[in-house]
Amino acid sequence: MTSIFKALADPTRRQVLQMLRAGPMGAGALADAFDVSKPTMSAHFAVLVAADLIEAEKSGRTIMYRLKMSVLEEALMGFAQAFGLQVTPETPATTDRRQTKENEMDASHRCHSSNVRHENGG
Repeated sequence: MTSIFKALADPTRRQVLQMLRAGPMGAGALADAFDVSKPTMSAHFAVLVAADLIEAEKSGRTIMYRLKMSVLEEALMGFAQAFGLQVTPETPATTDRRQTKENEMDASHRCHSSNVRHENGG
């Protein structure tokens, strides 16, 4: 777990992980998003691969990186549980329930905002 938190300690590496959430990306495209040298980015990629947070697949001269979200989730859950926080992994069913509750809250807020405008002459 130490290697994971070492990898997450750097803002550039955290941004790489955020970018990879959208899907696999080539090393060149990732490196172009940062104002650092290619060797520096290669070192960042190596730390992320060593922490098992990303996976590298070489195809010819191109290296594609892919986020290993399950590794990141497990590490963060383990960290939270080490401090006594009750964390459960989100499943499609819990995601649906959470989104439904958020939608209900948004609708309630919109209704309340509308009533406030009408009461104030708006």
